[in-house]
Amino acid sequence: MTTPGRLSDPYASDGGSANLADILERVLDKGIVIAGDIRINLLDIELLTIKLRLIVASLDKAKEMGIDWWEDDPALSGAARRRELARENEQLQARIAELESRHDDSRDAHAEVVRDE
Repeated sequence: MTTPGRLSDPYASDGGSANLADILERVLDKGIVIAGDIRINLLDIELLTIKLRLIVASLDKAKEMGIDWWEDDPALSGAARRRELARENEQLQARIAELESRHDDSRDAHAEVVRDE
């Protein structure tokens, strides 16, 4: 008795094929860029253009490429938020000092006017 032939399973893992973890490791190690543009025109008048750029890479690879925006984004980094608050605090203190100085100058000028009368 013969057994019917069996089709090979395309998803079977054999020694020559890469599994998802291997592919993901390679992509994150090397990085991959996906780019595309979306344009919306009406009667040959451009209404909207959206440029999409997607980079998939590990953090180390992204830093190697000079991409580290998450370190300076106050919404994503506590250190960046503290830096932003310190900068804002310095600006506010300088503004208060300026206003107090103006107030003192105007008070002194008013006092001189009163003395002269």
